[in-house]
Parts: sequence; C-alpha cells; structure tokens
Amino acid sequence: MALVEGERVRLLADLALGGASAGEDGPSVGLLLLGAGIEGTVVRVTGELPPPEEVREYERLRALFEDYGHTVPAESLRRLEAQLAELEPHWREFRARGPRSSVRVRFDNGFVLEDADAEVFAAC
Repeated sequence: MALVEGERVRLLADLALGGASAGEDGPSVGLLLLGAGIEGTVVRVTGELPPPEEVREYERLRALFEDYGHTVPAESLRRLEAQLAELEPHWREFRARGPRSSVRVRFDNGFVLEDADAEVFAAC
C-alpha cells in the first residue's frame, strides 16, 4: 500500500539513529531510539528508492549476457551464468515487491524522519 501526504502512520519496528561522531576525533553525539508504535503524519512522499546493489548488478549482468553472450568464451559464459543464477533470487524478490518509496514523517513528539523507507510504516 502506497502512503500519501497527510496520512497518519505508525512505525512498525524499533528504529535506531545516530551514533556518529561530532568530528573525526570528537566524542560520540549520541543515539536516538524510536520505538515501534510511535505515530506521526506523512509530510511528503519523497520519491522512489533505488534498487538494492544486488538487483542493479543482476540487471547489468543480464544486459551483458543478452547483448554479448554469444561472443563470450565458454568458461566466461559459465561464470556469467553462475553469477546471474546467484543474483536472480534478489531480482525476483525485488520484482515481486515492486518499487519502494521513501517518505518524510513528522512524529507526534516533534521528530522528523527524512527519506525513510515507506515499508517501515503502516497506516493508522
């Protein structure tokens, strides 16, 4: 289900953010934990998330196979087919799930989460 602007949503899983340093040698800034069940409002649907690395690699190799497979030496062709077979489950899962979108959510406690995967939220 696609989320839309203005929709009330609930976070489905605990979310940990931060832990970064203030500088290279500086102290840790901290860690923010948002618990599952916290509610907020979708402020903006920011766009489609790029496919995972495995999916992009599968598509690249598949294009090579289809365009140049007939010219590749036999051993290289077997390696290419093995790589495709290894990456195909990732590609099938991505195709079955469809494109994922990212959202900006303003939680009721005032926190704003930008570019979050829409799959971690459910409509209230």
